[in-house]
Amino acid sequence: MQNNDILRRLRYALDLNDATMIAIFKLAEHEITKDELLNFLKKDEQEGFVELNHQTMALFLEGLITHKRGKPTTPIVQAAPMTFLSNNDVLKKIRVALEFKEDDMLNTLKLADFALSKSELSAFFRKKGQKNYRDCGDQVLRNFLQGLAIHKTGAKDPEALH
Repeated sequence: MQNNDILRRLRYALDLNDATMIAIFKLAEHEITKDELLNFLKKDEQEGFVELNHQTMALFLEGLITHKRGKPTTPIVQAAPMTFLSNNDVLKKIRVALEFKEDDMLNTLKLADFALSKSELSAFFRKKGQKNYRDCGDQVLRNFLQGLAIHKTGAKDPEALH
């Protein structure tokens, strides 16, 4: 899934305004202007669209975790810059930010009429290379974000979610 689309869907699902999104980036020690944010939120056919790279998307998700859960009490070891952010990584970071348990994740997917078993879900959170690891496809992430929007906003119309 394209990072810009994930950012737009999270914005809608979590009802985040421009100022809050800029503050979330700042929590990850990444300064962003309102114009830069608006260009990230544009669709790729719109004039001024700027593609959101994996590193910047990862910083937003880290900021979202801090925004939702507060500053960690122990110092965080700075990770190496991300050159690739998989759907599994995105799903994990959203799960951590929202403090979702397995049942919360499954119920959110169910809201989007997407059924997944507990073992299928847990495969997304395993370490890559582990026997039961499974890549999270765009369809799963898209349905999770749609279910999240339905959960947070009550909107049932999928067209309202874009």
